[in-house]
Amino acid sequence: MKGLKFMRKKILLLGSGELGKELVIEAKRLGLEVIAIDKYENAPAMQLADHSFVIDMSNKEILSKTIKDFNPDFVVPEIEALSIESLKELEKEGIKIVPNARTVEITMNRDKIRDLASNELNIKTAKFNYVFDFKELEKKSFEIGFPLLLKPLMSSSGKGQSLVKSKENLINAWNQALANSRGKIVGVILEEFVEFEYEFTLLTVRKENGENIFCEPIGHEQYKGDYQCSWQPMELSQLLINKAKDITNKILNNLNGSGIYGVEFFVKENEIIFSELSPRPHDTGMVTLVSQNINEFELHLRAFLNLPIPKIKLLKPSASRVILSDDEFINPSCTGLNEALEVEDTKVLIFGKPTSKKGRRMGVVLSSNDDINVARENADKAALKINIVS
Repeated sequence: MKGLKFMRKKILLLGSGELGKELVIEAKRLGLEVIAIDKYENAPAMQLADHSFVIDMSNKEILSKTIKDFNPDFVVPEIEALSIESLKELEKEGIKIVPNARTVEITMNRDKIRDLASNELNIKTAKFNYVFDFKELEKKSFEIGFPLLLKPLMSSSGKGQSLVKSKENLINAWNQALANSRGKIVGVILEEFVEFEYEFTLLTVRKENGENIFCEPIGHEQYKGDYQCSWQPMELSQLLINKAKDITNKILNNLNGSGIYGVEFFVKENEIIFSELSPRPHDTGMVTLVSQNINEFELHLRAFLNLPIPKIKLLKPSASRVILSDDEFINPSCTGLNEALEVEDTKVLIFGKPTSKKGRRMGVVLSSNDDINVARENADKAALKINIVS
């Protein structure tokens, strides 16, 4: 008996960074047509897509016109800085937004996802306050207590986030948050500084029929809100895994859109605390390119295309370590690739970003080994050998 015919689909990618690049690779393997959009030329995903365009994605009229001109089967946001009003209107007109416009809106704003988790779903989070006027900043800071984290309501990769140890540091943190804020709302979120023991990501695939499928937990470390390394699997008690799954089910059953979700948690004294959620492939999940039989990018595609998802298996314990730039360069290259690739069972992915700046993620090392500690050591060793240069 012949299978059902799989018609060639067209997807439009909003945001074309390194995660988008891997998504394009998997999309092309499935025979899809891909349009890559970003705010700058020659972004990583653009280098592989069928078509690419540079637009201001925060401009409602421009974004709507671009999407309508291409008339894609799916619009796949990969960033937060875009016009949610455009996506909501287009969805009403019948254009499929992945996972859906409501989820994109809730997760792109720290206040909305905190309100959903804490107030509506009664999920434990760190204490938080919103501040939209500098005059209220000191008062609301004392309600949280020092030290605290001060973050933009909307940003990416930890940009604009500060650890504030006293009221004297508030004004600098406020200015830094607003300078790195995305979106039209001027405001910040104050968040309790949780001295957690560790944090992890639970990658979860939601199918079209509402079933949630969980990957093995991924441990990760961050610096100023941006991921530095990850490893899979992370050893957790079954009790903690079950708690994380319960919380994830609560949130995803409310958001209800097919695709992959990166759900982040803190663990403190054997207690789970919900941190963040991304409705798309997650940076810590880059490790699944070598650790799983189906990586996070293919899982995302299979979910929103409503294709079969067989059992997700861990192939081998694996780890990742980011490659950061120490300086600003145009058309950067790298040294040390030969030495890095001499490390056993190690891969190096250079993203191909057209410019670099201090602290910008320019690549990642992936390493596998039967011993997760050896995998982590090898990823770190290989990453240290690579330098981003002009």
